[in-house]
Amino acid sequence: MENKEFEFNGLKLNGFFALFVIFAILAFAIFGFTTTTDAYPLWITFGCIAIILIDIVLCVGFRKLEPNEAMVMVFFGKYCGTLTKVGFHWVNPFYSSKKVSLRARNLNVDPIKVNDKTGNPIMIGQILVWKLKDTYKAMFEIDSQTMAAAGSAVGAGVQVTSRMRAFESFVRVQSDAALREVAGMFAYDENGDINKGDLTLRAGGSEINDILLGKLNDRLAMSGLEVIEARINYLAYSPEIAAVMLRRQQAAAIIAAREKIVEGAVSMVKMALDKLKDEEVVELDDDKKAAMVSNLMVVLCADDAAQPVVNTGTLYQ
Repeated sequence: MENKEFEFNGLKLNGFFALFVIFAILAFAIFGFTTTTDAYPLWITFGCIAIILIDIVLCVGFRKLEPNEAMVMVFFGKYCGTLTKVGFHWVNPFYSSKKVSLRARNLNVDPIKVNDKTGNPIMIGQILVWKLKDTYKAMFEIDSQTMAAAGSAVGAGVQVTSRMRAFESFVRVQSDAALREVAGMFAYDENGDINKGDLTLRAGGSEINDILLGKLNDRLAMSGLEVIEARINYLAYSPEIAAVMLRRQQAAAIIAAREKIVEGAVSMVKMALDKLKDEEVVELDDDKKAAMVSNLMVVLCADDAAQPVVNTGTLYQ
């Protein structure tokens, strides 16, 4: 999309110099008006009054900009550039100016309910860091001025706040749509419905955040707004299936733990049999080895402590 924003290059003077000139002209006009006598023509009196009125109009041309602020300059409906130079300035008083902030802002989006790739309802939320990038697009490509005017009060500071809230509202709506799109592209976590190794919302981490950031900036390109950072800050199953999914996760955890326990128990039994054989503590036939292995596996794999039964004659009869 074509970049229509450009730096304001109209008449612009140092504000303090312009203030001195205006006060000097005003003082001269007041002096001429108050010292007028019958010897002076009447037109001089009217001229001094006109100069005072013009001076008052010229006072409307003062503008002040702080760091990371910009002012969109419009002359009777025509865009004349964006003033970004920090300081105190005087411009043509017939320019209307719309001040906006270029500073970064946070947006914490409340969790929303969506369906993941496998159809499971989940709750997902995100946090964004965004800023205004293109003042022309922000002011004229989207209807931010109408949205700002709806909640605007009198005062320059209030108007800036209203405009930024209008931009935030636009970002909020588009971020909701982008988050729904990204959440529908991936499963919540690995389960039987997806291939092993596929990217998931829970394990995706920075990759998911990068995809979300790209989707957001694609949607906001027309508005002149840019998301600097986007990350998922809340992810959970929807309440109606949370209990079932918790049991599934618990079952998977138990199975994984059992696998580790069995693997360790087999290793310990093998080590015990090898030690008995190498050190010639006792000779065991296959039946007695099988009985010993069974007993050791029960002891090592049982959830509760085993109650031993002492047999003093079986091994030597």
